[in-house]
Amino acid sequence: MFGKEIKMKTKKMENKKSILFLDCDGVICLSNNWGGRAKKWKKYKKLNPDATSDTTAPVDVRFDDFDKKAVKVLNEVLEQTGAEIVVSSDWRLFATLEELGEYFLSKGILKAPIAFTKRYIGCDKPYEFEWVRRTMYEQQRCIEIRQYLIDHPEITHWVCVDDLELGEKDSYDREQKWGLSNFVHTPRQNEGIKQTGVKEKILKFLND
Repeated sequence: MFGKEIKMKTKKMENKKSILFLDCDGVICLSNNWGGRAKKWKKYKKLNPDATSDTTAPVDVRFDDFDKKAVKVLNEVLEQTGAEIVVSSDWRLFATLEELGEYFLSKGILKAPIAFTKRYIGCDKPYEFEWVRRTMYEQQRCIEIRQYLIDHPEITHWVCVDDLELGEKDSYDREQKWGLSNFVHTPRQNEGIKQTGVKEKILKFLND
């Protein structure tokens, strides 16, 4: 019986496809890291006076650094769940997947992201969808994540981690019909994913 249980568990793991939709700012790039890219650009510009924009500079110059403790927590989640990273952050607009993957690995993250969410303009829009001006940006990000789930029906487990309020209810307990069910909020931008209780919530979505 014990051997049969192991086989069933192994088969279940083989069929498991877990995705972590990851925002960067306020999750692993925290408020104490913000502005670091300006210093990087200044140093790079000094060494490369012909450079005209930080958007064409090496990827390390384009972005702020990640918080080391936040990276440690993210790695623990990846190790314990086998989840793959899909970047839902606006960072995806300023680098290729390969470039951002190299950046993640260079900063100590165990895995490079496997994909970006599609930009809102390329997503299917829900019919009879009620837009709310104050939450329009959050609604768009939810649509982008839902589009990825629609395009990849093989996903069995998923969670979105973001400092924006993308859940079915906001922090004032107001219903957000467009919100995501599998969502973990990181409201403290100086703590992000390392905030007490956040890792456990993420693990619950990815392991159950």
